Amino acid sequence: MFGGKDDMAITMRDVAQVASVSIKTVSNVINDHPNIKPETRRRVLLAIENLGYQPNLSARGLRSGRTGVISLIIPDLKNAYFAELADAVMTAASKRGQAVIIEQSGGERDRELEILHGPRMRMVDGVLYSVLGLGQEDVGLIDIPTPIVLLGERIFNGPADHVTMQNVEASEAATGHLLELGRSRPLAFGAHRNEVIGSAGLRLEGYRRALKRAGLPYREELVVDVQTWHRSDGAHAMRQVLASGVTFDGVVAFNDSIALGAMSVLQYAGLKVPDDVAIIGFDDIDETRYSLPTLSTVDPGRPQIAETAVRMLLERINGEAADIAPREFEASFRIVPRGSTGESGASFPES
Repeated sequence: MFGGKDDMAITMRDVAQVASVSIKTVSNVINDHPNIKPETRRRVLLAIENLGYQPNLSARGLRSGRTGVISLIIPDLKNAYFAELADAVMTAASKRGQAVIIEQSGGERDRELEILHGPRMRMVDGVLYSVLGLGQEDVGLIDIPTPIVLLGERIFNGPADHVTMQNVEASEAATGHLLELGRSRPLAFGAHRNEVIGSAGLRLEGYRRALKRAGLPYREELVVDVQTWHRSDGAHAMRQVLASGVTFDGVVAFNDSIALGAMSVLQYAGLKVPDDVAIIGFDDIDETRYSLPTLSTVDPGRPQIAETAVRMLLERINGEAADIAPREFEASFRIVPRGSTGESGASFPES
């Protein structure tokens, strides 16, 4: 709460002051006036949410019955992939006159459900929902009245449209990239060994397929668990690998952040990248273009994911897809070879 007021004392004037707009503008947003700039609408709705102001939705006039705002629920903005996904979603939504409210779930199951079934769902027309804590067994819990598009790999064949990436195929291609360079003992770096559905499980499956296709054995000692995928986790896991004495000549990292963490530890230990160890990541976050050496990675089609998810959601909101069964969409991907796997001319930041 702001100013110590309880919910009943919050007025439209309070909202206007926090959002730095007029009371009339607040009223126009609440009543879904069509000529409100997306940024202004976003500020007003955030003020309403932060203050706990409860507008009477039935008093909007409801010419369209919509707010012009969608919600993006993601696990963690500290993860560069989700931060860049949020940016791509906001860009795609803005082009269609929509504002975006971002919620962080922390990847925790209870928090994901709390947000999804909370009162703030009344403030948005639809939800883009990147699930991490929930699983396939929870499919019934995401069947809500608000239009929803699922992102990620935790729930398939659910009651909503689903937009994701080709995790298995992309990881197979990334592993194949190292194998084609003559690296016969690459680490699978970032595994969650008991996971089947989920990014880690699917990317490990792609790693296994690439080894099988190349006629190489799958070796448990080359599978490295990294439970959370931040740079520090990758660094810590690589220090443990080096201390174990296991021999390897490549790293297939299941995201770019842990790849960057691992690469820094390898270089500090005196190993040369890519001469001693070739590394490829996954996600093509912006930072990979500026590491030394630049990081080879998988571009999973993030702009396509954002554009498709926003389009599908608006089709549901507008009733254009009312009679269509839930849709599944996988974005295209590409391997981006750079300096960490010896790509000539990829040692300096790209323009």
